[in-house]
Order: sequence, then C-alpha cells, then structure tokens
Amino acid sequence: MNEPQPLLFEDSLDYTPLAHSVTLARRRAARLVGEWGHPGRAGDVAVVVSELMSNALLHGSLQDRLIRARISLCAAALRVEVGDSRADRLPWPRPAQDTDQFGRGLLLVAALADRWGVEVRGVDKTVYAEWVIDERIVPVQSTGPGEQERVGENTCGAAPE
Repeated sequence: MNEPQPLLFEDSLDYTPLAHSVTLARRRAARLVGEWGHPGRAGDVAVVVSELMSNALLHGSLQDRLIRARISLCAAALRVEVGDSRADRLPWPRPAQDTDQFGRGLLLVAALADRWGVEVRGVDKTVYAEWVIDERIVPVQSTGPGEQERVGENTCGAAPE
C-alpha cells in the first residue's frame, strides 16, 4: 500500500454507552461527510456508523468506558472508526437465519464500504470502514463478501501540522 495520505478533515467524539449515542453518532457522521464534500456517501456512512456503534454498544462496551467514533477524510479515502474497550471480543460476520433479529450488521458494513477491519491495541479495539475516494492513490481491494482484514493499514495518516 502507498504511504498514508495527510488528513484533510478529521472529527472524533466520545459517546456514553447508551442507545441514543448510536443516533447521535450516525447523524453527526452523515452531516460531516456532506459538509466535507461527499454528500453522495452520507447515507452509506450513516448506516455503517450505526452498525459499528450498535456493535460496540451491544458487544464491546463496559459501563464506565466511553465509545469513540472517529471519521477522517484524506485525498485517498474516507474512513470511519468506532473504538471500544473490549479487544477480547472481536467482531466477525456470521450467517443469520431468516428469523434472527441480529447478525446482519457486519454484512451490511462489508457491502457498503470498500474495506473494513479491526485494529487491536492492548485492551482496546477499533473497528473501521473505508471508502476509496481516489483509486489512483489506493486501489480498491475487496476482501470478499462478509470478510474482513484483521489488521488494516490506515490509508489516511496524521493531520498536517
């Protein structure tokens, strides 16, 4: 992969592990993506943020720890990250039965984003999704339906100083 691209925009906010935080994060992400010049991606980003936040709330949150949602844009890609404090509980897509209420979220993430994966740091994990903005910088490399990268390279690097 090429060198990480400098950030054009970045936003990060910590949320309490409550159901209403999913709505707040989804709305914020969709608004920011539109403001940053990519309104056509706002709907997909909103769904992915909702799924990743819901997973963090249901499977990754601890009562006294916050969930962090981060969104960044560089020339190469748009990246969404949701971090929680349960690295011992990694997400994985599973086949859902017709009658299952849950189990389709990561399949949606895989279908809507160009790539997604998990990064583990100590006891924390970050689940991310990326959309390629400029294929000349980052070619789209699909991992296949419902598959993920275990450790991903961050396409967008640090903010310019």
